Amino acid sequence: MKSHRKRPSEAGFTLIETLVALTILAISLGAIGELAGGSLRSGAALGRHVAEVETARKIVAGLPGRNELASGALTGALENYQWRVDAKPYVPAFAAASGPWAAQAIALRVLSPEGSIVEVDTIRLRKRPQK
Repeated sequence: MKSHRKRPSEAGFTLIETLVALTILAISLGAIGELAGGSLRSGAALGRHVAEVETARKIVAGLPGRNELASGALTGALENYQWRVDAKPYVPAFAAASGPWAAQAIALRVLSPEGSIVEVDTIRLRKRPQK
């Protein structure tokens, strides 16, 4: 009976097979690197956004009391963030202007050191002055 042994020239991989395998490996590693880079960029952007929102929260918490904040504009800086607060009376069309409370529209705009902007619009109730 004959034995089926391979000749030495038939053993192993050819140069073309090796190059194809290395090309597939390089493409796979490039795709994985792109995913990792995108993940890092989105994580950094999320961190910046959280810092901006946290700064806006600090500014709102530090505003004068509801009966002390007059209509007009306030500006300032906090931790290298520039901010502006605009306060004005708010009278919705569906509500009567009578009663013990008056609504005040508060618009906060925060500019980060990187140049992105966070805007917060809210309504505060304040006691009407006694007549």
